[in-house]
Amino acid sequence: MSKNITQHITYIGVDDHDLDLFEGQYALPNGISYNSFIIFDEKTAIIDTVDFRKSEEWWHNLDKALNGHKPHYLIVHHMEPDHSGNIAKVINRFPEIKIVASAKGIAMLPQFFEGIDFADNTITINDNDTLNLGRHTLRFMTAPMVHWPEVIVTYETSEKILFSADAFGKFGVLSHNENWDDEARRYYFNICGKYGIQVQALLKKATAFDIATICPLHGPILSNDIDHYFGLYDTWSKYEPETDGVFIAYASIYGATAHAAQILAQMLHDRGVDNISICDLCRDDMSKALSEAFRMSRMVIASASYDGGLFPAMHDFLHHLLIKNYQNRRVGIIENGSWAPSAARIMTDMVGRMKNIKLSEPIATIISRMKQTDLTTLSHLATAMTQ
Repeated sequence: MSKNITQHITYIGVDDHDLDLFEGQYALPNGISYNSFIIFDEKTAIIDTVDFRKSEEWWHNLDKALNGHKPHYLIVHHMEPDHSGNIAKVINRFPEIKIVASAKGIAMLPQFFEGIDFADNTITINDNDTLNLGRHTLRFMTAPMVHWPEVIVTYETSEKILFSADAFGKFGVLSHNENWDDEARRYYFNICGKYGIQVQALLKKATAFDIATICPLHGPILSNDIDHYFGLYDTWSKYEPETDGVFIAYASIYGATAHAAQILAQMLHDRGVDNISICDLCRDDMSKALSEAFRMSRMVIASASYDGGLFPAMHDFLHHLLIKNYQNRRVGIIENGSWAPSAARIMTDMVGRMKNIKLSEPIATIISRMKQTDLTTLSHLATAMTQ
């Protein structure tokens, strides 16, 4: 599908309805888009290619848009294969084209395309370098670790468009309309969550410009309420909670730990907590659980003990939080065990390796199943989680 973004800029990206897992791990109930553009001017520039799995559709869109014209530049914002998959084919088709990328991006080209000499086809750009196409001028900003080290973003000065690479992207295809915040949040924390400092550096660069439109590499083109998107990215990359509420994540073997989590949820509701989100880590999508943990201001983790340690679903969840830089939250703990409860010890250790986490007391220990005597401990934990 090709369509005009403005009079001189055309979208030539592709929806991928068939991919079930992004990066081999994140569920895609509505697929993913690979976004690519062309700027027509005295010099014509292609903005990124797409995943090799969608080459045929992309080349159809490209040829239709070019209508016999030869492009002068290929701007490469990001070398991840879902965006760089057709670079070698572009060089073969247009041997005089110049690849515009960061030094690290150019250094990566041979890693993906063996046996191709790119030496005569590359232009290395740095922060604040510009490329004049005629009426359009591209100003480049490096964005290392958002979320690879070679990433750049581009600001087109005449039409005030930010080509933002993976920043401001989301899961889902363009042909399916869905809530941007939810899928962009899930995308951000699972893809870029580790790199809040680097995202903050990019925001500082980008907000120096008057931006009317954001064109990310995944997800819809954003042209309304730009402040909303920048505001969310600012909150997310500072690891600040987006919603005042409690996220309860449980890992239960036979349902007893799940029952304790549900009782706690009711206690929290009775204490005036309006925003409560509950996740079954054994069944629900891990990337969604991670996103919810970052969204909420507080979290309770409830898990069964297992083999003298921690039930694997909870261990996996906390590992994901740890590597994505979970921080600045209040956390409560519920453990369950039938003869030697061990879950709280492992959960406390893992949470203790996270930055600026306040553990709420008491830790609630359930022996096999909830009993009347456990309600007092859960009640104290619920009260602590409202403070």
